[in-house]
Amino acid sequence: MPDSTLNPQELLALADTQFRAGIIAALIVLAILIFLTGLLKERRHRETQQRIEQFVGSAPPDPGELEYLNQGFVERIIKPGFRGLLNRLGKLSPNSNRDRLRRDLMMAGNPGNLTTIDFVGLKFVGAAVFAFLAGSYSKTVMDAEIQKVVLYTVGGLLLGAYYPTYWLRNKINRRNQAIRKALPDALDMLTIVVDAGMGFDQALIKLRERWKNELTLEFERVVNEMRMGVRKVDALHNMAERSDVAELRSFIAVLVQTDRLGISISNVLHAQSQQMRTRRRQEAEEEAHRAPIKMLVPIMLFILPALFAIILGPAVPAIMSAF
Repeated sequence: MPDSTLNPQELLALADTQFRAGIIAALIVLAILIFLTGLLKERRHRETQQRIEQFVGSAPPDPGELEYLNQGFVERIIKPGFRGLLNRLGKLSPNSNRDRLRRDLMMAGNPGNLTTIDFVGLKFVGAAVFAFLAGSYSKTVMDAEIQKVVLYTVGGLLLGAYYPTYWLRNKINRRNQAIRKALPDALDMLTIVVDAGMGFDQALIKLRERWKNELTLEFERVVNEMRMGVRKVDALHNMAERSDVAELRSFIAVLVQTDRLGISISNVLHAQSQQMRTRRRQEAEEEAHRAPIKMLVPIMLFILPALFAIILGPAVPAIMSAF
């Protein structure tokens, strides 16, 4: 309880000291939690290995266990501890948005093998880190008052909580753009390979061997699902659910209809390839028509002022002397 006889400057200094002490204490507690979680995971791993050895006996060393033991301190302790902390924080979120978030992660290509709980925990960690950075910057660099420090901290908290969602949306858009860009060339290659006498499954494998992008990774996943016993129609539907590209969905719908009706897939690929080339040319023409409109803003902001300065600049002294 601060003394009431202290002047306002001393009260602000005391509040600043308490604020910094609270931030340092929070960071220390977070580091201790990560370290203890990693130690707990390693202890459980060792106990599990001891139980397996009791039942199995003296077995040759597992290559996976040797690889685990050869990993560094960060791989064995810090990363599992941080992952466990994300899981615990993610369980605090409601279950209403889990399905939508799971679909977004799937459409983004499962970056970092993140689960929905991991992603929600990442939002909590991002909010804490951004709040700490904003509060520290406003207090140490800007030397702001306590009210502004709290305002900056809340702003950093909201920004840190929203940034993972923005990052995920950006990953989805970039992946969809990569699939949309690679689809016409992939259809041309599929058409050539199928005309050469290969089946559709072998054509997908050949395409994966030739190129490595988001679309060929999806084709490889389709082939793997079919090898595991999934029907071809279901595997294609799953690929359509993992992307938000209208052209790919249309192509998959045509393939499914072709498979049901028993139509030759070569003719379908020829038609789809021609349609994709036409659509790509139309999109290029559309972007070319948009270019003059997009150029108006930099022309008015950067080029026209420079031209006015060069043309009218020499006349300014004469005009000022005349008046």
